[in-house]
Amino acid sequence: MMLILRKAFLYAQVVIISGETGCGKTTQIPQFILESEIESAHGAMCSIICTQPRRISAMTVSERIAAERGELLGETVGYKVRLEGVKGRDTHLLFCTTGILLRRLLIDRNLKGITHVIVDEIHERGINEDFLLIVLKDLLPRRPELRLILMSATLDAKLFSSYFGGAPLVHIPGFTYPVRTHFLENILEMSGYRLTPDNQIDDYGQERTWKMNKQAPRKRKSQIASAVEDALRAADFKEFSPVTQESLSCWNPDCIGFNLIEHILCHICENERPGAVLVFMTGWDDINSLKDKLQCHPILGNTSRVLLLACHGSMASTEQRLIFDKPEDGVRKIVLATNIAETSITIDDVVYVIDCGKAKETSYDALNNTPCLLPTWISKVSARQRRGRAGRVHPGECYHLYPRCVYDAFADYQLPEILRTPLQSLCLQIKSLKLGSISEFLSRALQSPELLAVQKAIEYLKIIGALDESENLTVLGRYLTMLPMEPKLGKMLILGATLNCLEPILTIVAGLSVRDPFLTPLDKKDLADAAKAHFSRDYSDHLALVRAYEGWKDSERDLAGYEYCWKNFLSAQSMKAIDSLRREFYSLLKDTGLVDSNNTIYNSWSYDEHLLRAIICYGLYPGICSVLHNEKSFSLKTMEDGQVLLHSNSINARDSRIPYPWLIFNEKIKVNSVFLRDSTAISDSVLLLFGGTISKGEVDGHLKMLGGYLDFYMSPTIAEMYRSLRRELDELIHTKHHQLRCQGLKVVQEVKILSLSYRRC
Repeated sequence: MMLILRKAFLYAQVVIISGETGCGKTTQIPQFILESEIESAHGAMCSIICTQPRRISAMTVSERIAAERGELLGETVGYKVRLEGVKGRDTHLLFCTTGILLRRLLIDRNLKGITHVIVDEIHERGINEDFLLIVLKDLLPRRPELRLILMSATLDAKLFSSYFGGAPLVHIPGFTYPVRTHFLENILEMSGYRLTPDNQIDDYGQERTWKMNKQAPRKRKSQIASAVEDALRAADFKEFSPVTQESLSCWNPDCIGFNLIEHILCHICENERPGAVLVFMTGWDDINSLKDKLQCHPILGNTSRVLLLACHGSMASTEQRLIFDKPEDGVRKIVLATNIAETSITIDDVVYVIDCGKAKETSYDALNNTPCLLPTWISKVSARQRRGRAGRVHPGECYHLYPRCVYDAFADYQLPEILRTPLQSLCLQIKSLKLGSISEFLSRALQSPELLAVQKAIEYLKIIGALDESENLTVLGRYLTMLPMEPKLGKMLILGATLNCLEPILTIVAGLSVRDPFLTPLDKKDLADAAKAHFSRDYSDHLALVRAYEGWKDSERDLAGYEYCWKNFLSAQSMKAIDSLRREFYSLLKDTGLVDSNNTIYNSWSYDEHLLRAIICYGLYPGICSVLHNEKSFSLKTMEDGQVLLHSNSINARDSRIPYPWLIFNEKIKVNSVFLRDSTAISDSVLLLFGGTISKGEVDGHLKMLGGYLDFYMSPTIAEMYRSLRRELDELIHTKHHQLRCQGLKVVQEVKILSLSYRRC
């Protein structure tokens, strides 16, 4: 095998390597390349970059290789992820996230000094990986000595070979122990567990999501969801007992089934041989909810018998590393994980896998500009990857929590991320790398996104001021390319720093980057709603989040953080994730030169909730919704969707009236209707000053926004003051940063004066 690889590297600039998870390609191929270069007397010049889709992969793989080589991390082998890294002068093999390599390309278009680039886990088809492949394909003719190695955990690598002009394919066979597979009908038959309509609804608000999903018309459901429904209708379970058939007739495919998972875990702990259990969940919410449930169980919550751990991409790296440790004798390790554990990481002692069959996936309706993150059915490849995790060190068992007929209805592969997600951040990266026309560049992708999705992304970036009319980056756009987050969140951080209102904005941006920390247990919904209402005033979900975090932080200082979360129905894990992200975002702002270490100055206006509301508007625009009042209530309307509704989790959904003309929102959820998940009420003044571009109307005193969709009428004098102050605010972002602070204070005062004057008119 090594001779085949050596020959491929000798004659081809691009090599595609496929191999099942566990064959050693991630740990052995980079070392093989390095040793080959050393043997051929090129070791001193060899510099290998190996990208991983997730930071935990980059860190753990580099640590493992360094240990295999008997070296300290940072000698021959190192890693670099966002805000963290270990690398020395003699490092020849560097593991990093795809985003880190893309950021290096910002300052080094030709990757000077790099001899080999390895892109691992290309089968996942993440948006950054597909983008990187276009950039590298363009780079190869300029760097004929550069070698590119693409590695996939699936056999379907022909698409990549074709994309790179028939690059050679090398398959590495792997070894796994046999895994006995149990689908839902088998689990029910052998365990005697009975499904009923009442024991499948999961806690913390999933009942609401289930009801919303059940209402979705067939034409709006994904092809896979429709295929699953068809498969269930056609299924024949006659070979199973009447009790099992009755249970299957009650099975709800929209629920994860916490009670069934608990039952299976009890069976494993009580009856099966030693070995860790890996439970695949959809996301952070489900992991936390299930963990809370299991910790209350007399067996599964007994820490002398069970070590219960979580694995999610938003966790701190120190917490993530715990999943690799062997437990004490007599203790069963149970890891609750997302699809991060499918291929990106390997937990060596796993013998049992429980697969819920779903993963959180972002879909995007370009026509209505509606992104949505919801649990969706996985692919057959993903199901096989999950199953294979049980056979790494011993013969294993896999429990699929769905029938065999549902598995047969799965798509072979997941839809690439570039075809189903908003493209705004990607478009900014294209412009930052000076890669020419956005549309033309993306047309050269492995699988090109829809032209409408590209056009919508460009239009959005123009509306928020990141691109000018010629699709060139503005000063704001250049700042946004330095912040690895959604443009709207980056905008909020930039203005929060500029107007010395940083601390609460850090909390809001971090909170919008993780899942909602407010919990809603079904049996305590009224108490949970009352607890959330305690943090809410003046019609803002975002300000309620700030108050909840500040209270938690005060309690943490008194070592009472968990008690505070329990009392106020908050997720302690989400609050910790927010706290960690706040520190990361502050470090990013310092790295880009937007703030320095003088924390006091950047928070001199943090107490002003009117200013906070304005900064929220600046970031979330054009997510704007008009509030139309009637005699007893109100209705809501957006430009793209017409009438919309407030999500039941929003504090604004509890009020019969909202005494503001507008709501600014972060996220829409499209099911049978369009729901606004979180929102903040704002005035006309805030929208005019901190929304998008203002243009003059047909008569004096008439101002327009969003191409005339929004109209405002006032005295000509006030109208001109608005336009003048808006120009001054825009100039803040276009001014060198050392001048921002004093100008920001001046603008704050003028904004307050103008807001008051407009209210009097």
